[in-house]
Amino acid sequence: MQSEIIVASSLSVRFNEQTVLDDVSFAVRKGEVFALLGGNGAGKSTTLKTFLGTVQPSAGSAMVLGMSVADEISTIRSKVAYLPESVTLYGHLSGVENIEYFLSLAQISRTSDEIADALNRVALQSAAWNRAMSHYSKGMRQKVAIALALLREAPVLFLDEPTSGLDPNAIDEFNQLIAALASEGTTVFMVTHDVYGACQIAHRIALLDQGKIVGMFERGEASHIDTEAVHTAFSARNKR
Repeated sequence: MQSEIIVASSLSVRFNEQTVLDDVSFAVRKGEVFALLGGNGAGKSTTLKTFLGTVQPSAGSAMVLGMSVADEISTIRSKVAYLPESVTLYGHLSGVENIEYFLSLAQISRTSDEIADALNRVALQSAAWNRAMSHYSKGMRQKVAIALALLREAPVLFLDEPTSGLDPNAIDEFNQLIAALASEGTTVFMVTHDVYGACQIAHRIALLDQGKIVGMFERGEASHIDTEAVHTAFSARNKR
């Protein structure tokens, strides 16, 4: 059995009198792309923030890499990579300079050849490497952030609406990169409202509605999850 890298156990979050997450449980295995799918207000971002330690659960527990988020969040943050919907990098620095700066903050030493290998791997055109980030598209910024995660050797990647605002070609490139990382053992947890994108990339999809897991879909032996089945379930929940 594959090891469980990300685990939610009876996770609940309440803000004042409002229940945002209600007894949510799931486990993400090593090398799996797991998508948490839901509409606005479903609780996706709260779930992600709970694993990142910025939201405290009212009940239950969250574990990453066998460590409790409640007790070992500093260690967890040093080992995982997080890509927000809008990747925050320094616009006046180049892609290479951003990578060098953030590696220095983490006290990680990498050679220029290793940085070049990472940028080649994420298919960022070499002409852009030394260009100011202010001239990068969202897809290009994502590539730099993923290259940084590769150089940090992060075993877990958290993604927040990763394909929002990307053109179709950039989405295809992104999906291919994430699939390659997962095949090499990186565990990927993503939150999204994009049914089609989730079905193309994820090994499993958990459908979240009003803070509850209301459906689970698996790829199985197929090349991707049945989009029609997921769309039907998603639409039924979001028409109410």
